[in-house]
Amino acid sequence: MSDLGALLRKAREERGLTLDDVQEITKIRKRYLEAIESGDHSVLPGTFYLRAFVKNYCDAVGLDADEVLRLYQHEIPASVTDQIVEAVPARQPKRVRTRSSERISKLGFNIMMWSFLILIVVVVWVYFVNQKADDPDEIDNTNITDQASPAPPTQSPNSSNDGGTTTPSATPTPTPSQSPTTVTFSSKVGKVDHYDVAPAGVLHKVEIKISGGPSWTEVRSGSSSGKAIISETAPDGSAFTYDLDQPLYINVGRADLSSITVDGVQINDGDRAGSKKIQLNPAEGTGGTEGTSTQSPDNSSTPGDSAGTENQ
Repeated sequence: MSDLGALLRKAREERGLTLDDVQEITKIRKRYLEAIESGDHSVLPGTFYLRAFVKNYCDAVGLDADEVLRLYQHEIPASVTDQIVEAVPARQPKRVRTRSSERISKLGFNIMMWSFLILIVVVVWVYFVNQKADDPDEIDNTNITDQASPAPPTQSPNSSNDGGTTTPSATPTPTPSQSPTTVTFSSKVGKVDHYDVAPAGVLHKVEIKISGGPSWTEVRSGSSSGKAIISETAPDGSAFTYDLDQPLYINVGRADLSSITVDGVQINDGDRAGSKKIQLNPAEGTGGTEGTSTQSPDNSSTPGDSAGTENQ
């Protein structure tokens, strides 16, 4: 028995097949299959049929036919067609590269490298722009205090010329005016800017307006984890008004499309295409007098701070 025949027989037996089963699968006569396993190739009709029978036998028992023919080529002589082909090796065409093709390849390589460098520069620039926009130190120091000057009391002297005497009229007692609303930056906790709203003892009105496009709007009572009053994407032209009788947490998705005011006092929300989170805390204690004070998120004082500081 030849090595090739032993290999085929072992593969057949591992699959639990008989020669009759292989004959049924391959349609090759049983005596030819026995001749292949025994190595007696003289029984076969010719070299061409031998190679074809071996290939079919390999496929039937799950072997790689090409690999088996390569390994056992010393047992399976090449057919006449294969010998002719091997005698006349194919002539490999020469590879011709013209100057134009070389120029095109170099140009394509240069374009690819420059595009990659430009992409890196753009990514770095976008990263630094976003970092700069998120920096709280760059928030404008805008005076957000609605200053209201009380009207001076008027006196209407009533002069009487009867008998050459003048009778002074009674001067009305001026009523104390309410202190103007002040919104003062107090601290920054995480990404939330905290503002103190004064004077105390006054029910302040908070108004949120959306203009220029839709914007996510979230309002919660107490803090960012408090009860949600509103949490939705507000359409363009929306307006919301709330009484500041407790701390109020506000989160807007587009600060450039949102306007937040307290009693008409504009709060600086950065005015950029990004989110802004603030918390308004009503002042405790008694209200102050007419002076106002305003601080921006970087704790720098704006004009008019001296009067507000004295009254606080």
